Amino acid sequence: MDMDERREQKMCIRDRCGPSRDFTQLLCDFYTALVAEARRPAPFEVVFVSADDSSQEMLNFMRELHGTWLALPFHDPYRHELRKRYNVTAIPKLVIVKQNGEVITNKGRKQIRERGLACFQDWVEAADIFQNFCG
Repeated sequence: MDMDERREQKMCIRDRCGPSRDFTQLLCDFYTALVAEARRPAPFEVVFVSADDSSQEMLNFMRELHGTWLALPFHDPYRHELRKRYNVTAIPKLVIVKQNGEVITNKGRKQIRERGLACFQDWVEAADIFQNFCG
């Protein structure tokens, strides 16, 4: 990767490039629709793990696009562990996990984009089947 490509990639992340902006709005709409259909509490929670370069960038993004989702604090070292554990090599990425952290799917972004709310039932079924095998 040459210097111009790195600069462009950095600008894309800082400016919250099109894919991040578009998917964040799609995820907001998905979450809002799902919560509207369900009884309280919400059937799942979104936890934002920032890939920003500074806490100020993270806060700016959250104010602009984020909504009321949970977020891991910028300086929490656990965010680096999560990026490794769930193999986050590009953003945005949506990994659907059970409460114990086991992965249901690492293709949440693609599934929401392609199937909308229908993918949630698949996640619920996968979690139940997965639980039966894991004890």
